[in-house]
Amino acid sequence: MSNDKTSAMSNGSDSSGDENHERGNWSRKLDFRSVLFILCRWTWKCVEVSLCLLQEWSRSIFDSIRYYAVHHWYPPGVHGAVPGSVRQCRSREGVESIPHISRRWLGHVRGWAECGEWATEACSTETKVQILKCKRYNGTWCDNQCVNATAVDFSYMNCTFYNGTSKLKSPSDDYFHQSVLDITDGIHTIGGIKWELVGCLLLAWVLVCICLAKGIKTSGKAVYFTAFFPYVVLLILLIRGLTLPGAMNGIVYYLTPQWDKLGRAQVWGDAAVQIFFSLSPCWGGLITLASYNKFNNNALMDAIIVSVLDSVTSVFAGLVIFSIIGYMAEVLEQPIKDVATEGAGLAFVAYPDVVTKLPLSQLWSVLFFAMLITLGLGTQIATATTVHTTLLDQFPQCRKGYRKTILLVVIAVVCFLIGLIFCSQGGMYMLQLFDNYAATYSLLFIGMIECIGIAWVYGADRFLTDIELMLGSRPSNIWKYSWKFVAPVALLAILLFTAIDFNPTEYNKMKFPGWADGVGSLISISSISMIPIVAIIMVIRERRKFSGTFMELIKYLSKPLDTWGPYLKEHRAQRQMMGDGYNQECQIPLKEQGDGQKV
Repeated sequence: MSNDKTSAMSNGSDSSGDENHERGNWSRKLDFRSVLFILCRWTWKCVEVSLCLLQEWSRSIFDSIRYYAVHHWYPPGVHGAVPGSVRQCRSREGVESIPHISRRWLGHVRGWAECGEWATEACSTETKVQILKCKRYNGTWCDNQCVNATAVDFSYMNCTFYNGTSKLKSPSDDYFHQSVLDITDGIHTIGGIKWELVGCLLLAWVLVCICLAKGIKTSGKAVYFTAFFPYVVLLILLIRGLTLPGAMNGIVYYLTPQWDKLGRAQVWGDAAVQIFFSLSPCWGGLITLASYNKFNNNALMDAIIVSVLDSVTSVFAGLVIFSIIGYMAEVLEQPIKDVATEGAGLAFVAYPDVVTKLPLSQLWSVLFFAMLITLGLGTQIATATTVHTTLLDQFPQCRKGYRKTILLVVIAVVCFLIGLIFCSQGGMYMLQLFDNYAATYSLLFIGMIECIGIAWVYGADRFLTDIELMLGSRPSNIWKYSWKFVAPVALLAILLFTAIDFNPTEYNKMKFPGWADGVGSLISISSISMIPIVAIIMVIRERRKFSGTFMELIKYLSKPLDTWGPYLKEHRAQRQMMGDGYNQECQIPLKEQGDGQKV
């Protein structure tokens, strides 16, 4: 250990007020909580989350230098950085919003309000109900109007006849899929690159590099806007939505439970995945961001506050969306269940279709897509920080000089290149595949392993003692039993029942072929493969100099090294005084060389 590091560990804080001068700390608590609000993803996507949040934040603050998952190999967040980085390379929420907002910003551009030159034959500005009424009265739907079939000479009109309305598309639907995406007919056809989307993706990564170039201090300030601007927009949209006819019908539909759905395992699986997606435990982001806190930060209070605010935000966002959907159902004369959609269709088809029917549609379009851009960019910043910090902690020599910035640029370039596949004409199908597999059920598995590792291997009582040192008081034993029994059993049950109730991936009512789900499964496995791979590497490495039994070797590898613990010496000394078997040396039966020396 260098002299400056030793001095920092002995004296506490440096001149900047940081306890950890190597990695730095948040300037203020608001910086940390703002980033956490960014991680609470609720754009388009309930049980055990606070347990995982407290685990991740507490252990990352306690060992602010590094987190040892298997002996000492893992840096902070590496097990979560894998699924996080996989998803990071396909950031498209903000990317796909930029073409929308640029068109609506220009008042003379009609955008997706009407069927433009990009429209297909199925594009129609009228509703399916109106077309059915036309046919009921012996009319013919022609050039977006109902004409009398007996009084019109169709030889002078360019008409498209429909046997039904199943193939009709709204202008926003046709615009999104034909103009923005130019989508292919399936995942088997990737098609060419949409250079407009490539430019937007490049811009997003340039902004990420600018925000993170100076480290955690500047990124903490950058997220003030990206974290709180969406709340302002949501409030404006809610006030406007509540003044629209049919809004209350949408809200009543939203708040009315459908009890029959609770008997489906898929619903519980989706709920668990949504919570993991929304609050981001097991992504690595929580561990990474919390590791920049000072030692005595109240992780328990942070976990409770963010969990509650995330739930409130989800309900709040639901009110906004369904007030608009209720209005849409009123205008389209359709049941709400037929109007409501999910996935990218809600953000880029249904909602844009609604705002075209509002006064000052350009204003509402700009606000909505600006919100999506800030949400996507904020999430991208937080996830890029996870990958960047993980590599810096694994290779500390990269912190010197401009190496830190160069590493950030390399990460951005790699993710940009990988993300090009999502900018292709078939990129939406790949996006749907990644959304279903990249970091969904693999997160449940990682969460289960975390609970087992902390509660059973490291020891729940020992971990509560660690938290007691940081908080000044010992948390309730309810946490211990939750970590040991409730969370692992619940997560395992959800995984099993979801596997039994498996449904093939589909997009826009088009089911993917079996090989696509096979590729998705491989993507899922790649997210969790680091856990067994690192374990096997450590067993092979230590087995060469270990003379005991295999189980003794596993027990030895499950113990933390002497370097595990707080960064500052004063905190390490306090923890050792509390006992509980902390950092007790493990007697290792080593093999002997020919001269009798142990190795």
